[in-house]
Amino acid sequence: MQTKRTIFGNRALPWLLLAPQLAVTLVFFIWPAAQAVRQSFLREDAFGLKTSFVGLANYRRLFEQPDYINSLQVTLIFSVSTAALALVTSLLLALALDRMLRSARVYTTLLVWPYAVAPAIAGVLWWFMFNPTIGILPYVLQAFGYDWNHALSKQDAMTLVVIASAWKQISYNFLFFVAGLQAIPASMREAAAIDGAGPVKRFFTITLPLLSPTTFFLLVVNVVYTMFDTFAVVDATTDGGPAQATMILVYKVYRDGFIGLDFGSSSAQSVVLMGIVIALTIVQFRFVERRVTY
Repeated sequence: MQTKRTIFGNRALPWLLLAPQLAVTLVFFIWPAAQAVRQSFLREDAFGLKTSFVGLANYRRLFEQPDYINSLQVTLIFSVSTAALALVTSLLLALALDRMLRSARVYTTLLVWPYAVAPAIAGVLWWFMFNPTIGILPYVLQAFGYDWNHALSKQDAMTLVVIASAWKQISYNFLFFVAGLQAIPASMREAAAIDGAGPVKRFFTITLPLLSPTTFFLLVVNVVYTMFDTFAVVDATTDGGPAQATMILVYKVYRDGFIGLDFGSSSAQSVVLMGIVIALTIVQFRFVERRVTY
């Protein structure tokens, strides 16, 4: 079958159609990223009156600071936990929906609502529910003998930001998993059931392999989400504490740059963070995608 190609009579027309998106990319991504790279090689005072070129000194100073090494470790734990919780929970919910017939539409609508909530609002909601004084969840946990206090306990604080961040992302993952499940031919699962394969075996031999493209896409999206879009959740719940237990990289960039007014170090951190995300994305496409069944 011959593929039809779109031919423009005017060579300038394709560029005019692309111009709005190119302008947005240039103004809101390329230009700020270039400014951050440039500023990472400079050192200036808080008032911006004196600027000096320091080369790689900002980068060397970063990896000599225990606080930054701790932030790297915290980000690793937070990102893996949040992405895993969001993906597994949304997949289980999508599988539950796949078995429902009458109430599937209502079920889907209720699960999609959290995606419309802003990250800062999601953080505030979970902060109220886990508040040691007025929250309902610490009261329930206390009945089981656990004294919850995320303002004092590092483990409680990390648990809070992971749950709040994953809850915000579950709806997005859920929609894609539902679409992926609906694209799997029912005849394949029915044939496996006739051959004697149970629900667990059908899931691991048919459903999960055919969902691998969707899972791979969501894995990339969730990693980027945990690195950047979770700033508001941390800011609204723990403020990076206690004792920097939830000081993820993107929040440390904000603390050092906008509060500490160390613009050179903050820019260097943002460049390192961008490099980490790019490297993780390349690794996922280079190695993880090999296991994807298209």
